[in-house]
Amino acid sequence: MSHILLRHRDIPDLHKFNVYKKNGGFSALKKAVTKMQPSQVTDEVKNSGLRGRGGAGFPTGMKWSFIDKNKWPHYVVANADESEPGTFKDRELMEMNPFQFLEGLAIASYAVGANVAYVYLRGEFWDIAEAMDKQIAEMEEAGFLGDKLFGTDYSLRIYTHLGAGAYICGEETALLESLEGKRGQPRTRPPFPAVAGLFGKPTVINNVETFANVPMILANGADWYKSIGTADAAGVKIYSLSGRVRKPGNYELPFGSTFRQLIYEHGMGVQDGRPVKALMPAGASSSLIPVNDKVLDTPLDYASVRGMGADLGSASVIVLDDTVDLNWVISKTVKFFKHESCGKCTPCREGTYWMNNIVKRMGHSNGSYKEDTDLLLNVAKQMQGKCLCALGDFSTMAVVTSIERFPKDFNRA
Repeated sequence: MSHILLRHRDIPDLHKFNVYKKNGGFSALKKAVTKMQPSQVTDEVKNSGLRGRGGAGFPTGMKWSFIDKNKWPHYVVANADESEPGTFKDRELMEMNPFQFLEGLAIASYAVGANVAYVYLRGEFWDIAEAMDKQIAEMEEAGFLGDKLFGTDYSLRIYTHLGAGAYICGEETALLESLEGKRGQPRTRPPFPAVAGLFGKPTVINNVETFANVPMILANGADWYKSIGTADAAGVKIYSLSGRVRKPGNYELPFGSTFRQLIYEHGMGVQDGRPVKALMPAGASSSLIPVNDKVLDTPLDYASVRGMGADLGSASVIVLDDTVDLNWVISKTVKFFKHESCGKCTPCREGTYWMNNIVKRMGHSNGSYKEDTDLLLNVAKQMQGKCLCALGDFSTMAVVTSIERFPKDFNRA
């Protein structure tokens, strides 16, 4: 099967403007702007079953339809702040297939009536931002961006914006605050960005991978896209595979492929032939899943993974074998979240600090640390559901599921 997103693996030099254009590039954008009404574009995406690829998995077309049509101007923002440990799919798309992403961003902008769009990149992606500025200039020169696209009255400008390398800015409202030049901290909701987003105006925010799907949907039709994947999740997904596998990397697979296929067929199995002990399907913010044959044969889609006691999220699958001590795993995740907490809400600011201190104390203990384990679990559970944004809850996922599902790693005499 040919790639839909990672098309550069099939087409050499796809990151070059002329190569992309020669291979059907920008035809979907032209079709949208010249032959379709904005509402028709939104409906086509809605009918395709495309869900957001940033983590939440919310239906994309439905999200676009929520934008307040009585308040102007509208904005579209691409979340390219790929800062989840274990996730590296968007970087490959922006480096190797950038025009497909930019075309999808332009189509989304037309669909919601936005004349300005932004690509918000994490600070470490300065080289990608520099290249993307040149790619945007190429699109403008060719008439695919700018004023009166394809001879119509529609105009669009796209700008890149670099963050400062803060994990919290992957949360959409903190991203908007940063984009406005403020400190990157989450907003209280409601109002949601579709009503009051960037500069207080209606805004659509989607992930890079989400936008990269859009040109292919418009080019081939919603029914074609819906024929791939599962009823719960249409299309393909890029899975970032890492951890104790022989061949880590990005793998584009239809939804419904299994953990076993991902790890053993594509990742070439586990190092040294060890058994898989646990999986983290959504990076550092993920719950840990104890592994058996049933889990390995679980389809990789939102509903099936949720049935295993975790979320698929951005599908950054970290494989842990039986040599990995889960006390060590949570020491890494807790330290990360403590460092990255924005400090705005008390449960996350104090909770991550407290959890980190307990885990460090456990690491230096030579005897039993059952009391500390119980305290750590209690602190984590007290944080859940009380933080301003989801990232506070994410900091507790590995802690709670490790202790509850792998008690042997914490029952030391």
